[in-house]
Amino acid sequence: MSDPISMLEEAQSAIAQRGETRDNNEERSMASCVAAFNGMFGHELTEEQGWWFMVLLKMSRSKGGKYNIDDYIDGAAYCALAGESYEVRD
Repeated sequence: MSDPISMLEEAQSAIAQRGETRDNNEERSMASCVAAFNGMFGHELTEEQGWWFMVLLKMSRSKGGKYNIDDYIDGAAYCALAGESYEVRD
């Protein structure tokens, strides 16, 4: 499963699967996470920035240890979710 198309298909599947188990058929938990973070720490992080944070987390993990395809699949999924957040923001 190392070709890019397969990895993107896995990213699409991961978004759908996580949504089914966590968010009532959607992987859209970042808005509430960012709101809680902002309230706790007094920041003004956006939902899109929250997804970019997760992309950077996956990038950092991919550099810091053994190869794990999950870092790349999740990174692709988080990039897509960041793009969606940008399109729907006010």
